[in-house]
Amino acid sequence: LTFPSAAQGEMGHPPLEFSDCYVDSPGFRERLKCYELELDRTSRFLKDVIRDGKDVIGAIKGYSLAVQKFSQTLQAFQFDFIGDTLTDDEINIAESFREFAGLLQEVEDDRMMLVQNASDLLIKPLEKFRKEQIGVTKERRKKFEKESEKYYAQLDKHVNLSSKKKESQLQEADEQMDKERLNFYDSSVEYVYQIQQVQERKKFDVVEPVLAFLQSILTLNNLTVEMTQDFLPYKQELQLSLQNTRNHFDSTSEEMEELMKRMKQPSQIVKMHGRATIEGYLYIQEKRAFGVTWVKYYCKYLKENKLFVMVPIEQKPATKQNVTELKLKACIRRKSESIDKRFCFDIEAYERHTPVTVQALSEASRKQWMEAMDGKEPPFFSLPAVELNEVGFKFVRKCINYVETKGEVSTVLSCVETKHNAPDGTGDWDSKTITSALKFYLRSLSEPLMTYSLHRDLILAAKSENLDFRLGTIHLLVYKLPERNREMLEVLVRHLLNVCSHSAENLMTPSNMGVIFGPTLMRAEEETVAAMLDIKFQNIVVEILIEEYSKVRPQSQYYIYRCSDETKPCRCFFSTNFRSSVGRLKKTALPLYPLLGSCQENDSQSPSPKGLPALIPFSKCRTQRVTIPFSNLRRPHLYHTTTPALRLQLLRCTLKGNGNGRDQKEYLIMHTRMNKSKTRSRGCSHVPFGV
Repeated sequence: LTFPSAAQGEMGHPPLEFSDCYVDSPGFRERLKCYELELDRTSRFLKDVIRDGKDVIGAIKGYSLAVQKFSQTLQAFQFDFIGDTLTDDEINIAESFREFAGLLQEVEDDRMMLVQNASDLLIKPLEKFRKEQIGVTKERRKKFEKESEKYYAQLDKHVNLSSKKKESQLQEADEQMDKERLNFYDSSVEYVYQIQQVQERKKFDVVEPVLAFLQSILTLNNLTVEMTQDFLPYKQELQLSLQNTRNHFDSTSEEMEELMKRMKQPSQIVKMHGRATIEGYLYIQEKRAFGVTWVKYYCKYLKENKLFVMVPIEQKPATKQNVTELKLKACIRRKSESIDKRFCFDIEAYERHTPVTVQALSEASRKQWMEAMDGKEPPFFSLPAVELNEVGFKFVRKCINYVETKGEVSTVLSCVETKHNAPDGTGDWDSKTITSALKFYLRSLSEPLMTYSLHRDLILAAKSENLDFRLGTIHLLVYKLPERNREMLEVLVRHLLNVCSHSAENLMTPSNMGVIFGPTLMRAEEETVAAMLDIKFQNIVVEILIEEYSKVRPQSQYYIYRCSDETKPCRCFFSTNFRSSVGRLKKTALPLYPLLGSCQENDSQSPSPKGLPALIPFSKCRTQRVTIPFSNLRRPHLYHTTTPALRLQLLRCTLKGNGNGRDQKEYLIMHTRMNKSKTRSRGCSHVPFGV
């Protein structure tokens, strides 16, 4: 298990979902096994680092050989990671050991000196990490394996109970089974949480001691000033990456812990993820030559195509069996008196002539399967959502005005429950309360400001290694936001930019602002561990919005003026010599929807089909002509393009005669800003046309 660079495009370990602990599928056990192997590998690696560090400290005569071996150990180790992409900071951390090894080799060629105080810098932190993190994880692993064995042994006994037993005995057995199931689930969730925490913590808990140890070697070996200066820039960059990674971890850890607590609730335990509507273990009745037998299967039901999938489960290792897929026709509950087993129901499939009898693990489990197959949705309750409206805009602007006027910018934005109403300008409000209320309002919106539909595209853009592509794509996606969302985003980012301009006093850099407002402005529609791990990329998006505000913010708008007479065509001339901020000298077509008409370029008329939008195809020609009938300009519309550097310019507007004694009017198109009061013309009405 290696830690490939992001350029190789290889996948790391998939995240372990807390919901998978409940179903305990074979795939979940395989993924968990990969984490356990990585944990053992990390433990062995730490032992090697500690042993090699002691050799460096104790062996002055063999110093050169010990340092060389230590550098080789660092060179050989590669971080493993969760997810499919690394941030720039994680890439920097992942490559840090290779940088360290190269530096050690360079230092060894010049200097040798006794290493002092290395034990406190290197050995103790790593031993503490192995004892408090890896050691605790292994203890929870033992508890998980013990509870797992105990639970499945009890489960086998439970499902074999006859329905003819006394009701009190059955009830007692059910209570005992529920208790064992809860103990197993608690131990499983805690183990998954702990093992993923270790995977994340080692990124900085392992690297930081090594970094400190290397710094001590540089100092105590009396290296030249030139060599020390060469190392300092990388050291500062790595420390910043470590701090950013730690900040990301702190923000993600709280969210993940809350998710773990919510997933322990009964209403959340049954919530499944992925394509399967519902999945879990079932017992299938199979007819044999000498009667019937009940065989354990891991089953999935895909509601979209009504597909019921059965995966055979062997208690002992055996040859792999084929997966059975059935097209569901109907699902019928079995009456208690019709069979001596409990929790049974029949499945009718197109591939089978007779129904398939299925036994669930409990009455609650049977109810869930029945509801899923009948297409019933469980009751869902949610609190009233907060909408983005004029009241919200007023509240946000008053919060921002209060904070900026007072001149105190909060560095802590925690959620508040009651103090999120609009502040009174005359009251004595604390800046932290105001900024917390602002953040609470944004997080309470029914949909995040950056919207659910654009969330995945924004995350993919942040994951790109190409910085120009990041900026261009985020720029494009900002213009896809609804108008209100884009306006609110501009107000908020402008405020954050103002705050960051005083980072020397308030320590609020764009990176720190990204950590604070990333989860506020963006969030996935479904809360999963994978979504929690993507928070660091949400932070990058917000950081880019702040740093590149001048390139991403909405541009000026243009208005088309027309006279009240809608029977005459309008001839519009545009200048098309422009540069794109995304692609240099790249020409783009500007849609005039719903301005239907014909396009004229170089005096060559090209009619537009009725009902289709007229386009201005940008070419080498500096000027182009578009004729638009007024009958298609009945309603005002506002449209945007992703090229903010575009310029529209009126070349001329004339009044001509058409040869039959009547005047033919060519109407005026003006370039103006959003201030409508200054753009009114006598006898004219306007149609907004945005770029």
